[in-house]
Amino acid sequence: MSGKIQQLLNLETAPVAITFHDVPPDNVSQTEKVEASGCTYWRRAAEGKTFYTEASDHYNCPIGCYTHNVELPPTQAEELQNTLGLMMELGYIAMEEVPGIPRRENPFQSAVYSPLAEATGTPDVVIISGTPRQMMLLTEAATAAGIGTQDGVMGRPTCAVIPAVVQGGQSASSLGCIGNRVYTALSDDDFYFAFPGEHIDAIVEKLETIVNANRALEEYHQQRQADF
Repeated sequence: MSGKIQQLLNLETAPVAITFHDVPPDNVSQTEKVEASGCTYWRRAAEGKTFYTEASDHYNCPIGCYTHNVELPPTQAEELQNTLGLMMELGYIAMEEVPGIPRRENPFQSAVYSPLAEATGTPDVVIISGTPRQMMLLTEAATAAGIGTQDGVMGRPTCAVIPAVVQGGQSASSLGCIGNRVYTALSDDDFYFAFPGEHIDAIVEKLETIVNANRALEEYHQQRQADF
């Protein structure tokens, strides 16, 4: 399915699978490196690595800890408050916005990150990055599959797209935030689309139809434009 998605969309970056666990899986190794942000683990998975993280592997990312419901030690909890304080001081976010940010309901225990092609079982969330044209096709396929985005395009923080998908059971788009773009080196021309892994068969089935339909419609509209 990952190969079909990449081929149909001509993706440069591999789709990523994320699966949450109560205990670390026996057949997957823990991350070799603790990263500065939770979304950096997305990048490593897209590069071909499969690994799991525990709560402590996310302590460097206070905002990601909030959205993923990671229980923080006192020092990291203070850093979260300091980060939020800086964002508010800069006018980047208002305190009343914080409760509305999607957040995992259950405390974080462990998560497996991998390329979608190497995922075992059904991932909780599939994350794909690409151009607006590629994300357009995915959005249309998700709508045709009955899991279209209902809340518009998400903004900051990017990692909130994961609990939004898990809790809502629908797809979601995220424009990315400046932190994510720094830590993942996401192109200025790209953004994200995420959907529940349980719907991947339906997404791929509809995506093939949508891609073919768009090719035909592109020719139709080009000819119509030429007629004018």
